[in-house]
Amino acid sequence: MATVNPPQTTRSFGRRPRGTSAGRPLKLRTQLILQAICLFLTFTVLYPIFWVVARSIDPSSLNRPTSLLPEGATLDAYRAVLSQPTTNPVSFARLAINTVMLAGGVTIFALAIAVSAAYAFSRLNFRGRQQLMLAVLGVLMLPAVAGIAPLFVLLNRVVINGFNLRNSLLGVGLAMTSGALPFAIWNLKGYLDTIPKELEEAATIDGATRTQTFLRIILPLAAPALAVTAFLVFLGGWTEFYLSWQFLTEPKNFTLAMALYN
Repeated sequence: MATVNPPQTTRSFGRRPRGTSAGRPLKLRTQLILQAICLFLTFTVLYPIFWVVARSIDPSSLNRPTSLLPEGATLDAYRAVLSQPTTNPVSFARLAINTVMLAGGVTIFALAIAVSAAYAFSRLNFRGRQQLMLAVLGVLMLPAVAGIAPLFVLLNRVVINGFNLRNSLLGVGLAMTSGALPFAIWNLKGYLDTIPKELEEAATIDGATRTQTFLRIILPLAAPALAVTAFLVFLGGWTEFYLSWQFLTEPKNFTLAMALYN
């Protein structure tokens, strides 16, 4: 006698049936309390920004605006900043261009050197490798202001046809690159260590040279670390003040950080 087995139903474990919520719905009182907390936090964050904006458009000479919408609000302060933010004869656009050129140049130059050095430390075995990495770490632990005096003396000696390397954006960029390299090398080296060496060995078997392996395999895989390192180096160059203030004397080479201090 043949028996008919009941149809087997497949159950998907870990999934909730459609139409059900992921968790218990919150009570109305709890929702109101949470919304009130969020609104309070939003107010505490945005109020100082509103206060600064109100102070910038307030034509009076008071230390604090009378309200968030002061009477006779004007944009004359913004026009003055864009035309000539300080007593020096330099515009805001010139300051912004100098800052972008300085931060961008340092980022590109430092990243190109750092990723090459990090790849060498991560993949190559050469004499003095560990000692050099300790030296990089030692320089990284020093404060940034410790190198101002020797860099000032070194760059001040380079004078070509009246061009003083110290008193130029190029000189400041070289000094900033020397300060950004230890961090960039250390950060990239740690990420490159996580990339499997088997990928490079497979590329070598297929006939790729070490340079092709570096450019076509390592660099694409290291894109996240390169992006983070580039962002941090650019941010450091954008807000850099000590080297620029000590090295630069001509207003045409000033940066936004220097203008903000003035």
